[in-house]
Amino acid sequence: MDTRPALATPCEPPSSAGERPGEAGVDARWLARLRWRCRRGMLENDLILERFLDARADALSAADVAALDLLLDYSDNDLWDILSGRMEPADVSLLPLIGCLRSI
Repeated sequence: MDTRPALATPCEPPSSAGERPGEAGVDARWLARLRWRCRRGMLENDLILERFLDARADALSAADVAALDLLLDYSDNDLWDILSGRMEPADVSLLPLIGCLRSI
């Protein structure tokens, strides 16, 4: 059974640019690293991940970054199957994040 906390960030963008839910936020270096990892071999994945980060990067908590980091461990084909709804991840703690990504 997975005991990691659920995604801290709601899918809606924050009401103000500086607003962060719950935690102090994400270091700029980690965010840059995450953006680099989101560059994938499939255009479909690139578009979804880039749009998500453009809309939500300022509101991501450390827990959200950790969840996205886990999701990015999937191969491009598996990631696309997850994002398109053809497959669910083995780790159910990723479902809130996946819901946000699918709504982009």
